[in-house]
Amino acid sequence: MRLLGIRLSAPFFVFDFSSSNRELDNVDISNPEEFGGYIQRKLKENSAEFGIGKYNENRTIYSHSRLFEGEVPRTVHLGIDFWVKAGTKVFCLIDGVVHSLRNNEGEGDYGPTIIIEHNVGGKRFFTLYGHLSVGSLGMIKQGQAVNAGDEIGRVGNFPENGNWPSHLHFQVINDMLGNEGDFPGVASIENRQRMLEICPDPNLMLCLNLPTNQ
Repeated sequence: MRLLGIRLSAPFFVFDFSSSNRELDNVDISNPEEFGGYIQRKLKENSAEFGIGKYNENRTIYSHSRLFEGEVPRTVHLGIDFWVKAGTKVFCLIDGVVHSLRNNEGEGDYGPTIIIEHNVGGKRFFTLYGHLSVGSLGMIKQGQAVNAGDEIGRVGNFPENGNWPSHLHFQVINDMLGNEGDFPGVASIENRQRMLEICPDPNLMLCLNLPTNQ
């Protein structure tokens, strides 16, 4: 399976974006240049070619955006992040049909997003590719059949990607719950178990050597 225009077998660094990482106290997450500088420093220090952001991680990095506010803030990450350079190619992981695509603009949002529908052995599910470039939305169209390994977009840069340092958010979804072009990538602690059942661990398909989820 091919997801990105990099070798997923290359050395990578797994980031900690939870409250236990006190280094984040000195990083302005709302500033993508400063946050991106932190990302790049950690990759260099660890001789890593790319970074991983964990699934099911209770994070502190969403407090800068109103998108995740509410009576109960959303903090639990429902996908896997790949911290790579802007412009990195993004490939359809397995055969499917383009379900929907949208530019989810706004601070902290996905920016350009593509969702692919799959049917494997009678099992219907979806994969979401977030934080893409605006140009990615012109590469494919809704209803188009795509094959595993087809290029469907490129990783975007700030501010077009929701104003984050460049990365791909990859998520598996069992039920779109009526959504098109968008789906929550972060859940509240209270809603955590339900959303994890709807959005299973993408690493079940990717098979990366990752630490046990917290």
